[in-house]
Amino acid sequence: MVVMERLWAASALALSLGLCATFAQVIEFESNGFKYQTLTRSGVTIMFAPMPSHIHEYTILQVAVSNGSPGPYVIRPDDFSYERTEGSSLRAVPAQTVIAMLMQKGSGTDVIKLVTAYEAGIYGNPHLRSTNGYEQRRQSALAMGGATRFRAAATASAIALVGTKLAPGDSTDGAVFFPNDGKPLTGGHVVVRTNTDTFTFRSE
Repeated sequence: MVVMERLWAASALALSLGLCATFAQVIEFESNGFKYQTLTRSGVTIMFAPMPSHIHEYTILQVAVSNGSPGPYVIRPDDFSYERTEGSSLRAVPAQTVIAMLMQKGSGTDVIKLVTAYEAGIYGNPHLRSTNGYEQRRQSALAMGGATRFRAAATASAIALVGTKLAPGDSTDGAVFFPNDGKPLTGGHVVVRTNTDTFTFRSE
């Protein structure tokens, strides 16, 4: 019995230390009303915050990625998943799915709400300095011209995080969309699995 108790104690300690190691580098902070978590692995930093609004069936995270490693780094929206404590997992959809939805279903109200909420988070955030993100995509969308409705939809589409290959020193930002009936993500934590790293954030 004593041996068994010691084994349980050792197992509990090992699990506790493992969890501490997993979350040891996660930093939390608030900016412009957004609650961010940030984590660095192998020189690459990923930062995210839940957005206060949703669009259609999608719940949205605002994401920023900075490549401080010596080599290129690829990040995609479908690298992101939300893993709940009971074991189920919800994966973010590719950018093309979101862009198609915005072009087909997005109303003027949807566009204004999404753009306003996103820009409220990124502008004035001292921790976010993007070299190839939303602002650059937005300028490209505006330069396309065309009908007002098309330009508005294209601007909203520029918010979606797209698959990006970041050179050393580059950074990007964008929104990641989860098909969750527009409900907040609760009872779990964000995990980002790229080809080289796994980022596990704190439970919400």
